[in-house]
Amino acid sequence: MKLINNTSTLLYNDKYQNQVKHSVELDMSIVTKDRLKSLIVDKALLVDDESNFQLASGDKSNYFFDMKLVSMDPEGSELIAEEIFKLIQNENIDFIGGLESGAIPIASVVANYSYRYQKPIPAFFVRKTPKKRGTNKIIEGNLPNNSRVVLVDDVMTKGESVLIAVEKVRELNCHVEKVITIVDRMAGAKENLKKHGIELVALFKKTDFDL
Repeated sequence: MKLINNTSTLLYNDKYQNQVKHSVELDMSIVTKDRLKSLIVDKALLVDDESNFQLASGDKSNYFFDMKLVSMDPEGSELIAEEIFKLIQNENIDFIGGLESGAIPIASVVANYSYRYQKPIPAFFVRKTPKKRGTNKIIEGNLPNNSRVVLVDDVMTKGESVLIAVEKVRELNCHVEKVITIVDRMAGAKENLKKHGIELVALFKKTDFDL
């Protein structure tokens, strides 16, 4: 009877410790994401009702995310890597990459972060036009055929830019089913990617910034 009671106590303690650990992880995740949002607001978000910022999609807007000011910031890049790695660490992913130039610092820092956690995911990037010297490659990095790939981008509007990367990666028979962006401007990217069998996951949406 005493042994049974001890066993029950051990099981209860293990369950309690796991619950506490999960709760702490959730709390830390909230803290990390809130801090990342603060950095984006402080460093990257520009709002001017009298300005018309030209977007990559060709549209004009009164707000603009200069996201490289966060993705290339020491703290910002670490927070981005942590949030994205949490989304893919348990998935069967071979490579992470995206279109130059917004995706380059993101893919690179996630690759570095993944190595630290002993789940290395190499990075690559897709050029908008082939390099006209050396190897003339359009994809930089060792991306073998038939790899399982996640693409990243800093800001998504309609998804047209990332679809260029999707096309080039799929020419290698690589499998792309997910794109992760830091901010979704909610201007059609999610719907456009869905037409190509791709899920868009955003760390933030424009509504998170009261836009």
